[in-house]
Amino acid sequence: MEVETNESPARFNWFTMFWSGFNNMSRTSKTLWIVAIVKLVIMFFILKPFFFPNVLETNYDNEEDKAEHVRTELFRKAPATE
Repeated sequence: MEVETNESPARFNWFTMFWSGFNNMSRTSKTLWIVAIVKLVIMFFILKPFFFPNVLETNYDNEEDKAEHVRTELFRKAPATE
């Protein structure tokens, strides 16, 4: 006599997959990944707010003005076609 079980299939754990892959890397590979992650953190969380301010948020109050500014800049910088 067969007994049916209602066990759900095991879910795939992405974190475990990446963690085991990271642990099986060589020391050089780990160092390179850490350098890349540190560079991304520096670029997005430190440099971006200082060197790339949000011009639309600071100069325009509503969505229509923002859209008009973007439209004007796109047409002004687009190359002329015949």
